[in-house]
Amino acid sequence: MGNPGKVLITGGASGLGAATVEAVAQAGGQPLVLDLKPPAADVPYVPVDLTDTAATERAVHEIAETAGGLDAVFTAAGIDTPGKLDSVSTSDWERVVQLNLFGTAAVVRAALPHLKRSHGKVITVASTLGIKAVSDATAYCASKWGVVGFTRALAAETAGEVGVTLLIPGGMHTAFFDNRDEQYKPPADAKLNHPENVAKAVLFALSQPAGCEVRELVVAASEEGSWP
Repeated sequence: MGNPGKVLITGGASGLGAATVEAVAQAGGQPLVLDLKPPAADVPYVPVDLTDTAATERAVHEIAETAGGLDAVFTAAGIDTPGKLDSVSTSDWERVVQLNLFGTAAVVRAALPHLKRSHGKVITVASTLGIKAVSDATAYCASKWGVVGFTRALAAETAGEVGVTLLIPGGMHTAFFDNRDEQYKPPADAKLNHPENVAKAVLFALSQPAGCEVRELVVAASEEGSWP
């Protein structure tokens, strides 16, 4: 795989984002991170709360100007607050949608001028729960279904200008589940993927030659429970 260039990664301090930071660096590229917390890797970083649209757009422009442009954006940041619709607080419910969907849109919107100049790529992160609905996940499903629709529309809108890929990952061994009530944590024998494996799929999408795009990728452990 070739050098992926300057890749802006949201949520790059942990989980899939951190794995992708490492993968991009190993491939000779320059990871650029937006996150609330600083990444472990010594890479350009701007702290930002992705639920704040104005701050997010400023952060994207700041890090792009610091790097001298962008070749790709990978929107790995995501949260969830599982529970019944009438038991999850309004603020928690809306924060999931604000970060997962509106945060994704804000990052891509701000990055588009840079990506159009470089004929770069966007890879958004949905979920298997962006195409399959389950109980106690109304906020997460709404946000990730929204990412699916947003990304497909974006691909149509920017065809020939920016490469657009929708990534649909299954469950992974990350801290994503750590702060949940026990009933919402994967069981000890759950078949989860490793974020390093998914990061390789991200690099594959980024490595496509000009005029060729991977439109959608489903990446999951071979015994993923939420797929198909």
